Amino acid sequence: MKVEIRYRDVDKIFVGTAEDVWACVNRFFAEFVPTFEVAGKLVLAVDLQFLAKDSEGLLGFSKEGVNLLVDKGKLTDNEALLMWLLGAYLGFRLGFLESDAFSKDDLQTKLGKSGKIVSTRLGELVKSGYVVKDGDDRFRLTTFGVMQVQKETFPRVRAKSA
Repeated sequence: MKVEIRYRDVDKIFVGTAEDVWACVNRFFAEFVPTFEVAGKLVLAVDLQFLAKDSEGLLGFSKEGVNLLVDKGKLTDNEALLMWLLGAYLGFRLGFLESDAFSKDDLQTKLGKSGKIVSTRLGELVKSGYVVKDGDDRFRLTTFGVMQVQKETFPRVRAKSA
């Protein structure tokens, strides 16, 4: 008897008598599958549908790009930057935008603050792991950053806009 099991990145073949193969297959499921399930729970993954639903009333998209639907004057600089970067992330994945990143100059214009302030705030966000700077000097949210914005920033922004 021969049994082949493919599970994610694992490919196992068991050959032998029916009893031997049965024992090996049972041992595989008992030992390996729980490990994969636990490891799968440790992987950060963004639920795009939930993120889009959660963004309603906070972000909007037009032919000009992503728009904050809340008064940016009520937000901290970091909150506003994170919201625009989240908008880029979401807009790109939904097909509304051509990129999921902004240049420092774009963010400076949106925030309406000096280059020094924007550089300082972006540096803080990079240091925190929320944002990365790519080789083209553009900034984008990390997966961790997306999840943290959704968990921490959204509630604060909603409270401030109520």
